[in-house]
Amino acid sequence: MCVGLSAKVVRIADGMAMVDASGAKREISVQLLDDVEPGDYVMVHAGIAIAKITDEDDHEADEVMEALLA
Repeated sequence: MCVGLSAKVVRIADGMAMVDASGAKREISVQLLDDVEPGDYVMVHAGIAIAKITDEDDHEADEVMEALLA
């Protein structure tokens, strides 16, 4: 099973983005997506943004992960 994590885009430069995933910051590729800007939320898998999501999707994903880890 593959797991994607939601993250908020902090900044973008040259096809790479710094994202914040529940306080953990890391650099990922955003080359697969169009129109990603700081403040957007993305689903991240293996260091690559695979989908742009809404703020509501982000909160729902966080709740599901918390329930799975509890």
